[in-house]
Amino acid sequence: MKPGMDTAHERLIELLEANEITAGMYVRVHGDHLIVGRNELGPDNAQLAEDRVRLTRLGPRSFGLSVKRHTGRWQQTPFTGTLSDVVTAILEFMQHLVAPC
Repeated sequence: MKPGMDTAHERLIELLEANEITAGMYVRVHGDHLIVGRNELGPDNAQLAEDRVRLTRLGPRSFGLSVKRHTGRWQQTPFTGTLSDVVTAILEFMQHLVAPC
């Protein structure tokens, strides 16, 4: 894991668990990215990991926000800032993407 990403990972989990809309989401680290998603029931009631949003480290305390498109590719958004800033943007503008189904 890249330096500093473990701390960002833990802090993001804390921020997500603090809100009922994002509580229960998983966070995994992939390079400079924190990928956030939900485990959803798939065919035959199997649990499937469904990535929803991605936070990309831009600097020591700065992250950019991307959303997963229906094509499977990541689309950048104009939202950047601290982890807290980005989670606030998710809660204010992207509840439909992160709320449980």
